[in-house]
Amino acid sequence: MSIKLRKTSRSLHLWVSLGIFIPVLIVLVSGLLLQVKKEFDWVQPPTQKGLSAAPELSFEAILRAAKEVPQAGITQWDDIDRLDVRPSKGIVKVRAKNHWEVQLDTQTGEVLHVAYRRTDTIEAIHDGSWFFEGAKLWVFLPAAILLLVLWITGMVMLVTSLKSKYRKQHYRLQRDR
Repeated sequence: MSIKLRKTSRSLHLWVSLGIFIPVLIVLVSGLLLQVKKEFDWVQPPTQKGLSAAPELSFEAILRAAKEVPQAGITQWDDIDRLDVRPSKGIVKVRAKNHWEVQLDTQTGEVLHVAYRRTDTIEAIHDGSWFFEGAKLWVFLPAAILLLVLWITGMVMLVTSLKSKYRKQHYRLQRDR
């Protein structure tokens, strides 16, 4: 490969890396947090275990139990983002729209655990949707494409460096014979 291609690749590599530094750093750090989310209760509350594997609670009982937890701020179904039923664990996780999670025993309706759940926010930061409408498509997607360009230009630099090193070694061996 020519010296011009090598110089162009280095220059492109430098400027692209400076341009995508912040979005890639955000994706990297948030991705690391998501990788260890089950290891740290601060990120995602640990899943508790209920008494029975067969859910016996009615929807009304779930809502009634969730209303009793002041942090969750649940007064009606509109305050709930989702229900996550885990039959094998005997629990139902009630996720409020304010990111509080209430874990209920599916047999007794007892509140087993209440905690703030940060994984949804971290996921939104990770994919860019937390910042503003369109950041996912207009900032983070181009940054990902440019990261691919960085990888390609890095490989070009590696191959050209190895080729150059091989040629020099080969030339020295030929000369010393």
